[in-house]
Amino acid sequence: MSRVSKPYEIVERALELSTTDGLVVIADEHSSANLRWAGNALTTNGVTRGRTLTVIATVDGVEGTASGVVSRSAVTTDDLEPLVRAAEAAARGAGPAEDAQPLVSGVPASPDFTDAPAETGSEVFADFAPALGDAFGRARSGGRELYGFANHELTSTYVGTSTGLRLRHDQPNGTLELNAKSPDRTRSAWAGRATRDFKDVDPAAMDAELAQRLRWAERRVELPAGRYETLLPPTAVADLLIYQLWSSTARDAVEGRTVFSTPGGGTRLGEQLAPLPLTLRSDPHAPGLESAPFVIAHSSGDSGSVFDNGLPLAPTDWVRDGKLERLTTTRHSAGLTGLPVAPGIDNLLLEGGGEKSLEEMVAATTGRALLLTCLWYIREVDPATLLLTGLTRDGVYLVEDGEVVGGVNNFRFNESPVDLLSRASEAGRTEKTLPREWGDWFTRAAMPALRIPDFNMSSVSPGV
Repeated sequence: MSRVSKPYEIVERALELSTTDGLVVIADEHSSANLRWAGNALTTNGVTRGRTLTVIATVDGVEGTASGVVSRSAVTTDDLEPLVRAAEAAARGAGPAEDAQPLVSGVPASPDFTDAPAETGSEVFADFAPALGDAFGRARSGGRELYGFANHELTSTYVGTSTGLRLRHDQPNGTLELNAKSPDRTRSAWAGRATRDFKDVDPAAMDAELAQRLRWAERRVELPAGRYETLLPPTAVADLLIYQLWSSTARDAVEGRTVFSTPGGGTRLGEQLAPLPLTLRSDPHAPGLESAPFVIAHSSGDSGSVFDNGLPLAPTDWVRDGKLERLTTTRHSAGLTGLPVAPGIDNLLLEGGGEKSLEEMVAATTGRALLLTCLWYIREVDPATLLLTGLTRDGVYLVEDGEVVGGVNNFRFNESPVDLLSRASEAGRTEKTLPREWGDWFTRAAMPALRIPDFNMSSVSPGV
């Protein structure tokens, strides 16, 4: 039986085995713990452990540098040489990589590079699980049923390169989704939270919020499709702006393929996108939303390059005071476009200077408006305008003169997040939120609620 080495030893040994011009080794040590429940009772729980090793080999040739990438799970010392040779063979068999750049060097080593990986386990739920049990009891006595799950992951990533990089990052990631249903299943409400350690989530408060929403929906109001003043909660704003960030690559904009392109070539950088003083930014050191402070790229694509692994990341304003400030670039696409290097960062914050909570924005509503819970099944319709379509889910409510007066049918919407920023008339207080649609891929977000005077509900949708 082969010995399973420590992550840094795996990285070092893979680098020693290299026979090509350059090598990048990424070792990801994963651990996770989860709880699931249905009908006010726990159903399953579990803990997992795993390792994934990614080897990126580079070969310099007359026509340029080629790269080969191979990833495998559950790697031991006996698996290393075949894995390295496979990556080298892939590089030698590939043509020159369009995004080729010298491998990053000169970044100080992480002081904990040789330490054991961080791990999570069932103990992360030590305080949360009893509080959840109490919420089950309150829900049962209140005539509602709770469904959902809690998941906590901890990934320790070790990056080593033939140019001397030795970097390590520990990323905790927790999500909680709670759904309350009426016994007849005609009413449903959802709440979600993102957390690093489950110490800042309150099942009792979430259950109380869901109970109120189910009460709101006891009165049913049918409304037709149309444009309505709409209050988008932070989770919905996050889903829309995350997609906007994913669509903001500089090269695509320069080549005329996105909403950030201008006719005849060029980009909309410097253009005022929003009348409100909205700033959309990413910062790997944002409190409570901390993410990797250097590039971790397991593959190359429109928004990332394996050659950039280890490149330090800095706080970046994508939109500043309503003006488009940056588009995402790799070192390669920055060279092509003449724009600053601005890699993507794994968190997103929107700040607009507002102080009102969503509840206070509801209370300040004059006339009629819709209050959404979340968005779902978001898909792109037109990249040239970033027109998106999707559905409302788990509660749409009618607000009249500052009070919620009933639940409304669901809608399909057609909107562009860029256009929404230009029409938003009010931004609330920025707070941490869990994106509903993109929560499996992107969880570190802080957003305000937004008031949109004329949100386009393009058709009525069935379902709760």
